[in-house]
Amino acid sequence: MVLRIVLGAVYTAMAIGQLASFPSMPAILSAYGLVTGGAATALAVALIGGELVCGIWFLARPRSKDLAPVWVYTGVSVVWTGLAVQAYARGLSVANCGCFGLYLTQRLSWFVLLQDALTLLYAAVLIRSARRVPAPSHDRKEASRGVRIP
Repeated sequence: MVLRIVLGAVYTAMAIGQLASFPSMPAILSAYGLVTGGAATALAVALIGGELVCGIWFLARPRSKDLAPVWVYTGVSVVWTGLAVQAYARGLSVANCGCFGLYLTQRLSWFVLLQDALTLLYAAVLIRSARRVPAPSHDRKEASRGVRIP
């Protein structure tokens, strides 16, 4: 539950920072060397939308075991990590990783890669914890109604 609240706050803050910086987001994403123009704008919209969906869902329903927001969070984390890893491996100079738009800027470095790796680790933890919730079985339903099961 605590992890969902923390990640919800971080991803919601990321989305707010990126929304406030929206005119600059395509250029920020273009610095990663994979997309430009309309594709960069579409990627910005997708990332911000995903961050808002999972961030708000985690904050509004921190005890939820639904997998939908976890998969959205995982998808957003994979995209950010993929952008960072490929740019770092290619030796591109990215002055602003863009995680919070024009706010809390960081240049692309091993530290950003570590942060991205942690988001993927957290995704694995969330997926594992959501899958560990047992589905109600027929026997449990009968037992909860006072029916004795031999």
